[in-house]
Amino acid sequence: MEVAATLLLPLLGALVLAFYGARRAAPEVNAAFSLATLIAAGALTARVIADGPMLVWGEQFFVDSFNVFLVALTAFVGFTTALFSRPYMRVERDHGRVTARRMRLYHSMYQLFMATMLVALLTNNMGVMWIALEAATLSTVLLVSLYRTAASLEAAWKYFILCGVGIAQALFGTILLYFAAEKLLGADGMQALLWTRLDAIKMQLEPQVLGLAFVFLLVGYGTKVGLVPLHSWLPDAHAEGPTPISAVLSGLLLNVALYIVIRCKVLVEGSLGSALPGQMLMGFGILSVVIAALFLYRQRDIKRLFAWSSIEHMGIITFAFGMGGPVANFAALLHMTLHSLTKSAIFFAVGHAAQKAGTQMMDDIRGLVVQNPTVGWGLMLGTIAILGVPPFGVFASEFLILTTAMQQQPWAAPLLLAAIGIAFAAIFGQVQPMVFGEPNGRRLPHPPALIPVFVHLGLVLLLGLYIPPWLADWYRGAAALIGALP
Repeated sequence: MEVAATLLLPLLGALVLAFYGARRAAPEVNAAFSLATLIAAGALTARVIADGPMLVWGEQFFVDSFNVFLVALTAFVGFTTALFSRPYMRVERDHGRVTARRMRLYHSMYQLFMATMLVALLTNNMGVMWIALEAATLSTVLLVSLYRTAASLEAAWKYFILCGVGIAQALFGTILLYFAAEKLLGADGMQALLWTRLDAIKMQLEPQVLGLAFVFLLVGYGTKVGLVPLHSWLPDAHAEGPTPISAVLSGLLLNVALYIVIRCKVLVEGSLGSALPGQMLMGFGILSVVIAALFLYRQRDIKRLFAWSSIEHMGIITFAFGMGGPVANFAALLHMTLHSLTKSAIFFAVGHAAQKAGTQMMDDIRGLVVQNPTVGWGLMLGTIAILGVPPFGVFASEFLILTTAMQQQPWAAPLLLAAIGIAFAAIFGQVQPMVFGEPNGRRLPHPPALIPVFVHLGLVLLLGLYIPPWLADWYRGAAALIGALP
């Protein structure tokens, strides 16, 4: 029942808002459906904590500690982003940047995007997982192009083409996975592509085929994660689409794509009996961290700056999952949670700041703490949180990852530390004058609603000071399910 509600509520919301999404009350309807999805996800989470992993609907959907925590995180960020988008999109509509027809497209595609994310997380079928992520691409392409400017259309096409090519690679990897499994599980695709069935026989699967499949799966889904050199769609999509979509792209889509990569890694690592998949993840991860840190200095658009920051942090998480072992997996899951909460909060503040200044160019945004203290302090606190300044939780997760790297992969620790230091200097050096510089005098007639910003940052601060035992046990259980060769 909980799985059905979690999956069907956003689909129903997409259908309702396809007809109702142009009306003045549509933002409230969007938020109401997001709240209902969050309640259903909370009930599902409580059931899994109480009863353990479960298969539902003839094994087509599977819930365990790993994916249910991402389901809860996805529903929560989806709800807070819907709250943020209420005042934000109303300002966009009042200023003529979005028409009533496009408002209907925005609200319906937002709910469809949430539905595809939840299907990708909960399905047990690797083929359905691929379909769900492809549907997520199509829905977000329409959202990125919402403004219909030349730059937004170019960004949408770039996103569509690059991620389309990537997802085609993932399809080929999925076919290879089926080819290896059907010899043992039979030609019924509903059996040969079920992750739980594959996990049970992973040591019997042909290692050469699984190794080749993982290359295609990593390249394909890694494109959606934004790993370098597969990342070039991400800064443009974040910069040109509506800011609420930037928040869910960074906070949700990248997580879901990486979740699928890790599910594939578990199968391939079991078949190969070696750490090669983990080494590939570490390679892509460290490359993403270093390149993103260097490119941060060149950014002049505030949304593009934090898009590159997302590439950096997804690289850190990918590297941690590649190291494997209970501590690294725990740290990766914690960092995934903290990055989603912090980066979405930053985009909320950035959205209001850009609206206030009438531009996304950082040189034209000054004195936010004077013009609107809540916007200014929200942006500054979010920035120092994502940069790993204690006592915010990102410091704890990065510290765990760095110390584990010193023990397991000492060659990578200096690179990680240097890249994190460069990113700190680049981001703080550009955000500080935006907040504390000389005001430019521009104001918006609408007061911003920043409750989601401080709720997210409050949670990030709490996780930096104290991780509740039940949540720590949850992370440990998920880390154990992922498994890895230490």
